[in-house]
Formats: sequence, C-alpha cells, structure tokens
Amino acid sequence: MIDQVKTVTDALTAEGYRLTAARQAIVETLVAGGGHCSADELVDSVHKQMPGVGRMTVYRTLDLLCQLGLARPVYQGSGAAHFVLMRSGHHHHLICSVCGQIIEFEDCVLEQIYAEMIGNRFEFQVQGHLLEFHGQCRDCRNT
Repeated sequence: MIDQVKTVTDALTAEGYRLTAARQAIVETLVAGGGHCSADELVDSVHKQMPGVGRMTVYRTLDLLCQLGLARPVYQGSGAAHFVLMRSGHHHHLICSVCGQIIEFEDCVLEQIYAEMIGNRFEFQVQGHLLEFHGQCRDCRNT
C-alpha cells in the first residue's frame, strides 16, 4: 500500500503539482480503499481523517488524478462514477452479470497488442487501458 501511495504522489510532484496534506490524505484514502470508490465515498472517508478537507478539493484531486492517467472513472450500472487507480497504466475487471461481483486481475498481455496493432492501425499512441470482461462467476453458474 505504501508503495502505491508513493507511486501516485511521486507522479503528482513529477508533473509539478504540490503534494498538499489534503492531496496526500486523498491518495492514501483511495489506495486504502483498494483503489475503487465513488467520489462521495471518498469524500466521506477523507473527512474521517481530515475533517477540514472540502468536497471540492476531493473532486478536483480526482479530476487531476484522471488528467494525469493515474485514475479513471468507471460506470458499472450504478449511475455514479467509481474511480479506479490505474496501476502501471492499466486496470482489469471480471464483472459477474448476475451478482455484480467484481474480480480484479493484473495479468496483461494486451498492452503490447494495443500499442502495436490498434495504435498503429488508428495512428494512436496508447498510454493506458481499462479492460472489463462481463460474464458469470463460478458461484452464479453453479446455482
């Protein structure tokens, strides 16, 4: 967890952004939550640590993390965006269409395929990706 916080905070400072106490708390809270949460959930969690951090500070920090490619909003049927940390520029989910379970996995052979095949085809420089597979988990298939 500490390594992931350091990776995100180092990326912020490398881009010339100040690492304020509020930003530090927001990043730590996002990482501690597994890198998945809605903006409102993040606001509530950050307020428990630092009651003085305003809602707009959390929203602006999420926007900044997204702008830098460190986080992305995902919409998984709930209507509200959930934000995920983009570890190493990519993030992967298996989503059960029956129970809604989300399984994260790190294995990625797609990065090279995207960068070479799809990137070249569309003259596009791929910088990261969010991949979701939808289907049924083992428990739902066996019931």
